[in-house]
Amino acid sequence: MFEQTFKNIDDILHKDAGCSSELDYVEQTSWVLFLKYLDDLEKDKKTAAELAGKSYTNIIAQEYQWSVWAMPKKKKGGTVSEVELDHQKALTGDDLADFVNAKLFPYLKKFKTSSESADTIEYKIGEIFSELKNRIQSGYNLREVINRIDELRFRTHAEKHEMSHLYESKIQNMGNAGRNGGEYYTTRPLIKAIVKVVAPEIGNKIYDGAVGSAGFLCEAFEYLKNSKGKPENLTSKDIETLQKNSFYGKEKKSLAYIIGIMNMILHGVEAPNIIHTNTLAENLADIQEKNRYDVILANPPFGGKERAEVQQNFPIKTGETAFLFLQHFIKILKAGGKAGVVIKNTFLSNTDNASVSLRKLLLESCNLHTVLDLPGGVFAGAGVKTVVLFFEKGKPTKKIWYYQLNLDRNLGKTNPLNEADLAEFVELQKTFADSENSWSLPVSEVLEDTADLSAKNPNKKEETALRQPQEILAEMKALDLESAEILNSIQELI
Repeated sequence: MFEQTFKNIDDILHKDAGCSSELDYVEQTSWVLFLKYLDDLEKDKKTAAELAGKSYTNIIAQEYQWSVWAMPKKKKGGTVSEVELDHQKALTGDDLADFVNAKLFPYLKKFKTSSESADTIEYKIGEIFSELKNRIQSGYNLREVINRIDELRFRTHAEKHEMSHLYESKIQNMGNAGRNGGEYYTTRPLIKAIVKVVAPEIGNKIYDGAVGSAGFLCEAFEYLKNSKGKPENLTSKDIETLQKNSFYGKEKKSLAYIIGIMNMILHGVEAPNIIHTNTLAENLADIQEKNRYDVILANPPFGGKERAEVQQNFPIKTGETAFLFLQHFIKILKAGGKAGVVIKNTFLSNTDNASVSLRKLLLESCNLHTVLDLPGGVFAGAGVKTVVLFFEKGKPTKKIWYYQLNLDRNLGKTNPLNEADLAEFVELQKTFADSENSWSLPVSEVLEDTADLSAKNPNKKEETALRQPQEILAEMKALDLESAEILNSIQELI
């Protein structure tokens, strides 16, 4: 039911002049979805307070509550239990658009300045509605969207779980939609494998400085939620730690920031510690011990270029965004801290001064214990091959274990990476075992002048031709016969 509702909403937004792409659909669905989620959250909190014999004060003032402006209800046909939309009270057309633009959004923006602290859901409400605007121009289309979203429920664990998965699929579609949408989405099987290898623990401060749609933080939350067998085994202190003091992110772009917060909220983190800022504008020299993190999980944007004044914040000057992020991550990681970072595979072999200096910095200040070499096509439409660097800060690298993911198929939108593809990597990485796809490289064998870390697999067997020429010719002949038969059948029909 949820999936069909999302499709119907996309169809409605497709007709609206203010929404032109999958990115707009996700953004506009997100703010309406958020307000419905908030309404259900308030109902749950009110019920919990009543059961505990306490009173509950609503976050949202009555005039701006979902049940007042969006979905005023009346009893259906005189029945006691069933209700339906009260068309006499429900705003639509220009009245609805005017209320949302002139009253609702300005009211919700004010929460940013009136809330007690940044780690509250009130503050997040203010941030979200300060960063976006209603792009749905037709109040009639907006009414249809609201009606559809009101069908969705966020009350049970199963409903929230399904909703978070559907939201992930919408983000994935957005990643495939062009206009830099791919920057927001890292394939989930890869994230899960990275989280398993880094293995964060409850109590760790986990950070993604290029948070995008918050995929890494969401998967880390899921991993830790089940780290004691099942969520029910967590203590109340564990739950509070995961809610308030575990996940931190920074994001430069407004849309990604909104989606990242929504994604975390739908996964069950009520007030995500995600800040809307340019991470790279922070001077590395200003980072102090109190600013550091235990775990870093990230896929920073690559190929981007940063301005000269931003580059001045870094000891190794480069315009390559991903290389600046890597310097930031090394600096902001605590001693003994662990990281899993996706980066272009050319980082391992580029001969320019910045690349060589950065590789040397990484090898000298961190133990780069694992490199996962990924095939092309992992990131749909990106056109570059990537590697994942796994490192711990505080000790120099002595030996690097490489794993080359060799698949018997080409990856793409219709044939994406899956968890089974990475199962061998996750298993072999535990003991740094050698195999046809994995090997170790002592740092003593890395050339000092270039620090070249290219993934050159010494164990890969030479590939032999899978089929003989006679077999290929026989198949071509059979296909020709089949084509001739089809053409004859068509001619008989004419």
